[in-house]
Amino acid sequence: MSILDRKGSKKRGSSIRFNVKNSMTIPRPHHLVYGTLHDYLTGEDLTDTDDERIRQSLSRMMVEKKGYSRDNLQPRNTIESLFNRSFVTSTIELTVSHGDRQFMIIRYGPGSLVSRERSAIAAARILNSTYRIPLAVVTNGEDAELLDTESGRIIAYGLDSIPDAAAAVEIFNELRFLPPVEKRQKDLELRILNAFDLERCCL
Repeated sequence: MSILDRKGSKKRGSSIRFNVKNSMTIPRPHHLVYGTLHDYLTGEDLTDTDDERIRQSLSRMMVEKKGYSRDNLQPRNTIESLFNRSFVTSTIELTVSHGDRQFMIIRYGPGSLVSRERSAIAAARILNSTYRIPLAVVTNGEDAELLDTESGRIIAYGLDSIPDAAAAVEIFNELRFLPPVEKRQKDLELRILNAFDLERCCL
């Protein structure tokens, strides 16, 4: 039943009137802020949002379930880019190391993982100035994909696919730490990050 049928049908030639005074609602904020929280790895104060709580749970998972030392997890590394007068700071939620080598990054974002694969690969290829980081993870907090950053292919699916500390030791010598990308390729990767991480107003 349509809105016009609830109190009789509309008469021909009559106008429809809506009482909009009391029907308007206040839009839900795009990011709810609850205050501040302490970063699980560093102890510093961060803005408490739904997204940040998921980031913190990922850090906790890497330490308490995956067995990594906090010293091997570096939060919030950044890559800066400037194209078409758009300055963008891309944040890598976690960079994971074994010994003195960064071998994996983790990027978080709500929603679909497929749309985030290419930007995660781009970040892993250029974050370190001396070699390309071989593995990247994209996750929405509930699911994950493990990516080979050389080929761009998906290696495995699910949060369980993220290598734990013991598995990292086993596979480390098999990983390929390729030389840094050439300037032309680096510019392409930066453009991808710039386009993906550019903040747009929600309409």
